[in-house]
Amino acid sequence: MPEAPNAVRELASDPTSRKKFLRQAGGTGVAVSLAAFIAACGGDDSSSSKDSTAKSTPAPSASGTEQFGKGDLGIANYALTLEYLEAQFYSDAAASGMLKGKILELAKSFGANEQEHVDALVAMVKKAGGKPAPKPKAKFPLESEKAILELAATVENLGANAYLGQAGNIQDKEILAAALSIHSVEARHAAVLNLATKAPVSSGAFAKPATADEVLKSVKPFLVT
Repeated sequence: MPEAPNAVRELASDPTSRKKFLRQAGGTGVAVSLAAFIAACGGDDSSSSKDSTAKSTPAPSASGTEQFGKGDLGIANYALTLEYLEAQFYSDAAASGMLKGKILELAKSFGANEQEHVDALVAMVKKAGGKPAPKPKAKFPLESEKAILELAATVENLGANAYLGQAGNIQDKEILAAALSIHSVEARHAAVLNLATKAPVSSGAFAKPATADEVLKSVKPFLVT
């Protein structure tokens, strides 16, 4: 197993960071997930490292997000771009007239979560000294409730896998904590939507990470150029 990235080791060894992360992500279940992630990366609570910053520390290898910026800032802006699309999708779906009752309320609730992710990532990029990625223009097929729910499930599963795909590339512990926290929410959204669409709730014991290339190829059909 490769040695855990600096940010992972710091989250494991820094009680303050762990508490902050758990508050963001929502409890002990996430603590188990974080411990499993650290173990899988070869982390050790006794390991220590110097603080890194999103502005100055590049990702250890090509993350596929370089078009959005260097290192952690590129990854954060890549995530921001995806969150822009998710927030717009739910906003458009709620305004489409195709959703009613509990399904409409669900779309509004999930959309509010995605907008909070947008706001948090914009603030994080600015704090790190970077410029937030511009909001892309997009158009989604919203011709029926069934189509909207199926696309929502696809989008949320893709989002969860996208965050998982970048976790090992992130060096800054605050950005890693935010990414894992958002990943947890995306995965819960995906589980609800999988049930609603009668899709498998889980494809196995371990989630499959998605590369940036895979994710960007999947969202390209919705982008308006």
